[in-house]
Amino acid sequence: MRAMITLYTAATPNGHKVSIALEELALPYELRVLDLAAGEQKRPGFLAINPNGRIPAIVDHAAGDFAVFESGAILIYLAEKTGRLMPQDAQGRSRVLQWLMFQMGGVGPMMGQANVFYRYFPEKIQPAIDRYQAEGRRLFEVLDGHLAQHEWLAGDYSIADIANWAWVRTHRWSGISIDGLPHLRRWRDAIRDRPAVQRGLERPPAPLRLVEDGSDDAQAQAFAERARTMVVTGRPQPPQET
Repeated sequence: MRAMITLYTAATPNGHKVSIALEELALPYELRVLDLAAGEQKRPGFLAINPNGRIPAIVDHAAGDFAVFESGAILIYLAEKTGRLMPQDAQGRSRVLQWLMFQMGGVGPMMGQANVFYRYFPEKIQPAIDRYQAEGRRLFEVLDGHLAQHEWLAGDYSIADIANWAWVRTHRWSGISIDGLPHLRRWRDAIRDRPAVQRGLERPPAPLRLVEDGSDDAQAQAFAERARTMVVTGRPQPPQET
């Protein structure tokens, strides 16, 4: 029997947002892992699903093969489809969406750029590294301050927590410290211990543990070099997603 949803993804923070949500919601899905370095996300078959050529994307076969791209849009679609992981009242929904947009417009882009300049770019442009790491740390401090008064970001555990956590957990790869942020650490650890989250991180497993620094590890250096080649040549695009 065909799964209700096909998930096109790769082992990145944005990809893991959706696999975690699907696991939390216990929705049956088929996993299609795209090789970003080989440019599979730029092939016509996938561009018909996501014209932007980025992962993740889903196709909901139960809704007439309806395609959804952009990770935040997918999380909202799944929450609204199931009536879970986001309140249905206007104010509760708005709180979740505010913190989801905080990740989409802030945490993800700043950490993504920190990755490019700190890990991938061939030249070490220190002002750019400092800029993106400092802004990433500032956003972490915003999260920590809010979590000092709240168990979760927006009432109950929600898609907002999933989205932010998928990026925060990789802070060492971006070179951003979480020292002195006890509430962020408490929240990070609580989400990490959820069985559905652990399953989602294995769909698919990362080629290396981005939660570790790994700057002197041969595997980490090889991963960064592969990404660096894509950043410089533009063919295929860097291993970033939306």
